[in-house]
Amino acid sequence: MVKDIMVEAESRMEKVIEGFRRELAGLRAGRATPALLDKIRVEYHGVPTPINQLASIGVPEPRQLVVQPWDKGAIPSIEKAILKSELGITPLTEGSLIRLTVPQLTHERRQDLVKVVRKKAEEEKVAIRNIRRDAMVALKDMQKAGKISEDDGRRATDDAQKLTDRFIKQVDTATAAKEKEIMEV
Repeated sequence: MVKDIMVEAESRMEKVIEGFRRELAGLRAGRATPALLDKIRVEYHGVPTPINQLASIGVPEPRQLVVQPWDKGAIPSIEKAILKSELGITPLTEGSLIRLTVPQLTHERRQDLVKVVRKKAEEEKVAIRNIRRDAMVALKDMQKAGKISEDDGRRATDDAQKLTDRFIKQVDTATAAKEKEIMEV
């Protein structure tokens, strides 16, 4: 029973980390990456569709993306979705493909992005701590019900704390790496 609680807590914490890494990949760091377009949904035949399901996305140069739709009729919809997004990039259509040039980030914009990364990291740490709290409440309930001994409860609580520390360290590591990437000129 204790093991089930710990396995569930670890699984939930892993999902938090995966989501955080996906979110960081979508943040613009002055370098072109297909992950920048992951959040963009294109209105295609009346259905909001992820851009990567409508086109292939390439990176011919470090600061340029090329979107090549499989259906040429989707080009205007893709352009409109990119313009409406928060990327701040203007698409340039060249025949059957769309070029996106990622502008160089200013120092102020880099600092703003670092603040966004830190804020998101703190939110993820809170989510991880909430998972720890849920696990500890479940352990205390089991202890009160007499399903586990006090020693087993204390050991499990220590394990939950170690698990939490491990995942918070992963958040810190990912945050530091993204900050470094953002601040690189």
